[in-house]
Amino acid sequence: MADTPAIAAIQALDVAHEVLEYGRAETIEQAAELRGVDVASVVKTLVVRRGDDDYILVCVSGDRSIAWPKLRTQLGVSRAAMADQDQLVAITGYERGMVTPFGARGDWPVIVDDVVAGLEVASIGGGAHGVAINLAGADLVTSTSATIADVTK
Repeated sequence: MADTPAIAAIQALDVAHEVLEYGRAETIEQAAELRGVDVASVVKTLVVRRGDDDYILVCVSGDRSIAWPKLRTQLGVSRAAMADQDQLVAITGYERGMVTPFGARGDWPVIVDDVVAGLEVASIGGGAHGVAINLAGADLVTSTSATIADVTK
């Protein structure tokens, strides 16, 4: 089994989950197929900068994208942007495509889009290429102390 901070973090929680190792996927569609879920159930964790050294992790469905006006309103800021590729490892400990709120470096707040919160199976990254954690969307919210908000289109 994969040995990542994400796997260690989820195993330390009292939450039903399944760890999948499926090999490297080149597209979100391929990742969904290899995970045995539809694209809407693949959860992307995006790192958003809302100020100097102030980041938030935003979990969105694989078939949706951030609606920036909605997210800025939710955050109460006039500007927000995706974190730079070079910043991801320093901010979370994970490289692009492997970011997950589980085991992430730093104590960053988490927003889970309301679509994800309602998923029966949310398939989120497991902290390495080709590794995923499947759990209920509601359990993703509670286990990360996330705020649920409508932040996608």
